[in-house]
Amino acid sequence: MEHRNISIADQIFEKLEKDILIGEYSRGEILTESKLSENLGVSRTPIREALRRLEQEHIIEMSSKGIVVVGISKEDIDMIYEMRVRIEGLAARSAVENASEEDIKELRDILSLQEFYTHKEEADNIKNADSDFHKKIYSMSKSVTLRDALTDLHKKVIKFRRASVSNHSRAKNALDEHMSIYNAIAERNADLAESLIVKHVENARNRLKESNN
Repeated sequence: MEHRNISIADQIFEKLEKDILIGEYSRGEILTESKLSENLGVSRTPIREALRRLEQEHIIEMSSKGIVVVGISKEDIDMIYEMRVRIEGLAARSAVENASEEDIKELRDILSLQEFYTHKEEADNIKNADSDFHKKIYSMSKSVTLRDALTDLHKKVIKFRRASVSNHSRAKNALDEHMSIYNAIAERNADLAESLIVKHVENARNRLKESNN
């Protein structure tokens, strides 16, 4: 496991959360502290703390059978995208109004990486650059509330976003949309940036629905 300047419980939480959200653990699967402790090579104490936090996130639940993986349902995904449609435009508008020139340069650098990885058809790196682009806009809004809310929503659809960027034409469409959003932000056009990012999220939702039909 990657060791950073955070507690073991935090590291365990992040790993288990990610593994559940990308589908490493199936919905309905039963987890045990002992098995997780063995697999991750840590004591039960940080496992127990991580599981408590995952339960608070409603990603797992305790039942008479044990620790049950809840994950993210299709209904959850629909609601997550509906929430993003409603508030991501606000983040883009706030980014236009509050971003520094250095922020805009960093956003362009992220976009350049996404363009490179899209050309190379490297799905994992495309997904990471896509996430970084959105997270940078959330940060540029200078609103901790918007940043935290949208980062959490974005993270929870990680499994489905990877499936989307694995399709080259969809990845290229997303890149083109990001480019338009970036241009609007760089030109300090708040109305256009807001409308473009709302349309971008709506398109992502529609592409996801098409892939599940």
